[in-house]
Order: sequence, then structure tokens, then C-alpha cells
Amino acid sequence: MELRIETGMLVLETVAKIRREHFARGKGVKTIAREMGLARNTVRKVLRSGETSLEYERREQPHPKLGPFIERLEGMLEANASGARKDRLTLTRIADLLSREGYDGGYDAVRRYAGRWADQRRGVSSPVEAFVPLSFAPGDAYQFDWSHDQVEIGGTPLTVKVAHLRLSHSRRFYIRAYPRETQEMVFDAHARAFALFGGVTRRGIYDNMKTAVEAVFAGKTRRFNRRFEQMCSHYLIEPVACTPASGWEKGQVENQVGYARDNIFKPRPRFRTLEELNGWLEAECERRARNDRHPEYRDRTVQEVFEAERPFLAPFVGPFDGFHQVEAVAQATCLINFDRNRYSVEARAARRAVQIRAYADRVMVLCDGEVVADHPRGFGRDHTVYDPWHYLPVLARKPGALRNGAPFQDWSLPPALTRLRKRLGSGDEADRRFVRVLASVLDDGLDAVDDAVREALDAGAASDEVILNILARRREPPRPEAITTSQALALRHPPIADCARYDLLRGPRAAA
Repeated sequence: MELRIETGMLVLETVAKIRREHFARGKGVKTIAREMGLARNTVRKVLRSGETSLEYERREQPHPKLGPFIERLEGMLEANASGARKDRLTLTRIADLLSREGYDGGYDAVRRYAGRWADQRRGVSSPVEAFVPLSFAPGDAYQFDWSHDQVEIGGTPLTVKVAHLRLSHSRRFYIRAYPRETQEMVFDAHARAFALFGGVTRRGIYDNMKTAVEAVFAGKTRRFNRRFEQMCSHYLIEPVACTPASGWEKGQVENQVGYARDNIFKPRPRFRTLEELNGWLEAECERRARNDRHPEYRDRTVQEVFEAERPFLAPFVGPFDGFHQVEAVAQATCLINFDRNRYSVEARAARRAVQIRAYADRVMVLCDGEVVADHPRGFGRDHTVYDPWHYLPVLARKPGALRNGAPFQDWSLPPALTRLRKRLGSGDEADRRFVRVLASVLDDGLDAVDDAVREALDAGAASDEVILNILARRREPPRPEAITTSQALALRHPPIADCARYDLLRGPRAAA
């Protein structure tokens, strides 16, 4: 007879046979023990317990190889538990460090001990977490969060900051990638999501991100950032901040982060530009809303539940003017420094105080309330973005700067002006003549100058004097049109120029 006895416990078949031999066939403990090759105490324990399975647990686990290193192992486990998440060591790394210190046991022993240590620590210091399932009415709330994901832009691996906004009732979501996790990016993500949804919920649920929350007080009391409150006021949203370290309060968007990382950002998306990536992400949000089943209403898709929720959303009143403003002083070179890059401004703003308004995709500069620059935003380092037209007043006074001035290198001019420059040739005199034409843009505008240059070139006259005369002629007020009278007002006896009639007035002497 073959008995299957595992180390640490009796298999179910053995326990069942002991119970049958005793209770069904009336055999005693001694007989059962002899026939089955078991200890009498084991048989008695099975019969007295009344249980259908019997497990054995060691009161003390031996550690023949790990024993001398237990104190060191517990120290590393404790440091892991109390340290920052980014500094935590994996169990594989811990086992490797122990082996370098003389431990010659296996990884499994370290893993088992770490598991028991964690269980014991939870049982002593903190109870096992449990959560209350949440339910949201249509149009009630959305949840917002950030994630960091890997993409490839233009052949270069890049970590992008991904904004996630999710409607809590329908689970309709929107994601967009950004180079930064700054406040203007938060504003842009909200504006784009609400425009896509066609409406806004009553509440917005956030963690305590610095772009939204300035101070955390006891309970749910928060001091929100001024610009963030302005955004919420624009959309009529009540902002709600989660309790610190309580991500379950916005568990839907937390799950969305993991869902997007596993299902959208794997394998790594590859696109030429960030704009192409975001176009694809928006289309992917639409596709998954149409195809994914709602987790609560399993008979409907997310998009179908969203369509039912849409009437409960507040109207979208248009995007919030979502900029982050800083003060600066423009340099004498008509440049301002912002976000580790330089941007040109109009010459009239040189050496003056300006306000820099940073948007998600552009940088606007104001001086005395007037816009003096508007550039696409760059996210590299030590780049200079020029607009050559900002330097035109300076160039008019210093035409020699045309040749070597940094803003004028690779200047993309209208076709007519490009042809004129080639016709004028090179040299100081040619540059001076060309700058005279360019300077007229300050008074007449680029379109008018371009038309005048084209007219002159078509007439075969590549001359600054001719072009300036054409502009001057066009600035003259138009001549009044001839008055056309109706036939009814025409004279029946039109006057005749006859000087002899005046002689009649002088008398007979004059006629002689």
C-alpha cells in the first residue's frame, strides 16, 4: 500500500482514509497507525480534530544559511519600507548584496523571509487596507492625474508627461502628452478635454499636485493656487483634493494610468513629432470608448454611457486663457530669457519691463499691455528663437547689420523681396538700398511693400527709388471721379468761347 505523505502536512487522501478506517470500519488508533505507517499521535490528532484536512506548521523556521544574515536582511527591508519609492531595492538586488557579504544561500530563502517579515509588520503596525467602492452620478465629477511614459519622437527615446482626465460616471477619458508637467499644461489639458466632451462636470478630483494646491490643512481643507482657482471659476468647477497618500479616492484615474501604460504605450509609440503623437492618442481614446465595455453597465460601451451622461454636463463656455505669467526685463539685444531659452521681442521693448505669458505651445510677451512677441514654445535648452522683423527699427538705423546680424541669417522673406535682394547684389551699398525698402514696412506694411516690389520687378526696375515712389504714389489720396450728369440736366445752349463778344462791350472804338 502506497501512502502519499507530504512534508509539513498530511494529504487529503490520508486524512480521509484515517477517518473511514475508524468511523466506518471501527478500527482502533493502534491498528490504523500500524497499517498506515503513521504515528499514533498523528492518528489521534486527526480523529479528535474532526477536520477533513490536517496541516502542520513549524513553530520556528530554521535558517541554516540565512541565519547569520537575518539582522542585515531585516535592516535592508526596514530601510526599503521607510524610504522613498524611487530608492527602494528589489529583493533580487538585496539577495545579490547579501551574497557579496558572504551569504551562499538561494534567492528563494530571501524571498520567503521577506514575505513573512512583511506579513508580520503589517499585522503589528498597520491593518490590511480595505476600500469602499465609489459611485458617481452622471455629470457629477471627473478625476485628473499625471503619468510618465516612454515614447520615441523623431527617432529619439523620450519620457513624456501624460495628462489623464476621466469622467467618473461614464469612464470616458482623455489623455495628452506634454514635455512638462507645469500649470499651463494642466490648463491646456482641461481645455482640450472639455472641448472634446462638449461639457463640464460639477466637480474635479485631484491629488495635491503643486500646480493646483499651495497648502494642505487638516481634513479636506486646501489653499488652491490662484490661477488654478481662476480656471475652476471659468468652468464653474468645484475642485476637490484627495487626502494625502489616499490614491483610492481617485482610483479610476489611477487605474487608467496603468491601463494606458499597458495597452496604449506598449509597445513604445513612435512618431515624428509630439503633435502627431497627440493626434494618435486622441483617436485612440475615441476608439477605445467605442469598443470597451463599461465596468458597471456591461451591456453598454463606454461611449454609449457617455452619450447618456452628456445632457447632464454643464455647457462648455470656451477655453480658459491658460497661461503662466512671469515678470522679466528685455535685454538691449531685444531678447528675454524664459525656461532656459531666449526669445526675441520688438525693439521698442528693449531694456523695459515685460510680462511673459507661457502657454502649453507658445510664449507671448507683453509690454505696457501690448503684445511685443508671440513665438512657438521651445522645450530644449540654450536655444534662441528670433523674429527678424522685431529688429527692423534697429536695422533701419544700422543697415550694415544685415550681413552678419544673427536674426537675419536664413531670413525667410516673401518671394518678391527675395528676388529684389538677389537683383541688388551684395555689398554695403546693396545692403543699404535693400534696407531702405525693408524699412518702408514700418509705415506701409509688408503686403503693400511686397506688392510694390513685385510691380517694380515686373517693370524691369530693381531700384529702391522706384519702389519707394510706387509706395508714395499709392499713399496719395485718390483723385475725385468725374461728375456724370443726366441728360435732363444737359445745357440746351452750351457756352461758346468767343472773345469777340468782349470787344462789343468796349464800344465802336474798340472794334476799330
